Amino acid sequence: MPNIYPRTAIAKLDRKSYQGRPETLPVEDVAPVVGMAESFIRRIFGNKRKLTVDEVLELLDQDAFSETFVPRSRVLDYLLSELDASVRSIEFPQDQKWDLINGDFLQVVGALPKASVQCVVTSTPYWGMRIYKDACLVRWADGEECAFGHEQTPEGFIRHTIEILHRLRPVLTESASVWWNLMDTYMTRTQIRSNAYEALQAMDGRNRMKWGDHEHHRYSAGHSYIKDGEQCGIPALVAERASRIGYYTKSIITWAKINSLPEPQNSRVSRNLEYVLHLSTQRAPKFDKGAYRRLGANLGGRNALYEGDKLSDVWVIPVSSGGDGHGAQFPLALPGRCIAISTNANDIVLDPFIGSGNTAVAALTLGRRVIGVDVSQQYLDLAEAKIRELDQRLPIDFCATAPQEEFQADRKCG
Repeated sequence: MPNIYPRTAIAKLDRKSYQGRPETLPVEDVAPVVGMAESFIRRIFGNKRKLTVDEVLELLDQDAFSETFVPRSRVLDYLLSELDASVRSIEFPQDQKWDLINGDFLQVVGALPKASVQCVVTSTPYWGMRIYKDACLVRWADGEECAFGHEQTPEGFIRHTIEILHRLRPVLTESASVWWNLMDTYMTRTQIRSNAYEALQAMDGRNRMKWGDHEHHRYSAGHSYIKDGEQCGIPALVAERASRIGYYTKSIITWAKINSLPEPQNSRVSRNLEYVLHLSTQRAPKFDKGAYRRLGANLGGRNALYEGDKLSDVWVIPVSSGGDGHGAQFPLALPGRCIAISTNANDIVLDPFIGSGNTAVAALTLGRRVIGVDVSQQYLDLAEAKIRELDQRLPIDFCATAPQEEFQADRKCG
């Protein structure tokens, strides 16, 4: 992986190269790329189902335009390329309880059954902080080619997060919820560590490796406005752009981590929290707040020491120990809470970055079905081991189902 130099690219729209082109583009495809609601586009052009290329150029001149996952200079390149996009299909039979898929999620999501997923819950890579196991290069819609989390700028990471959320929408049911855990990053010159355990050692003063001892580094100069030492504001920007591609931003939840190690900082407060974005595709998604009071704390119910009787937007949940080889895994209670309040028994839960499988454990324990995707076969092996162990303890019928031949080498299911 290359070092990260967060220099903002200098680029502008080459309008003349697109003017007069004959293609027409569906309004529903254009809207999320220009950051406008379809209803707003109709106010400009009337009740049209398709727009000409010149009309899309006019949208790019509107004050209301806002970048989502493709920069202005590449919007038409992206939309025109999508006209010829092909679609694959993965079956997920009713009697199948779980499916683990090894691969890049952007390549997998288009093959998932449409309108089938009731709940997405995941913890994504952090920007510019870790080199993840088996990280693979991805060609993104904005033209960057990099592993997710290893973008050259925070804007790149935000664009790629929104691209994933955009690709997710067709597979969601009408009442579905998306629970998206992420953490902010500071624009600082730092080493990019190879694992979470190494980072924890450094925070605790037990890792004496110097700058030159690390293979990968992140620098802090060259951004168009974020200054050295400044917080990037990634979670709020992801929430705002998710709204622009059509999601409802229901809540930006603060996850207070009561047993995490403090950062050794002299010029600012130490971070002790992460965020969970609750997104939906309609105003009133499935929401069973009573599950918060029914469940035990280990599976996402109320933490009696720190949380009140009403479910608020501050969740006090201890971090996971990471003792099984995945140093930045979900605590079981976090996905458990999300799943319990937004699904019914036998609904499908999807984790695009399933890691060592705590989302799968929570989903199956609650009687839901689960699809997990990860680029790391090592993590998927850990997830499968957890699921097999759970099978011995829970009254769940794990019915083996043969996967489709196209994905046979990359899938484990039951």
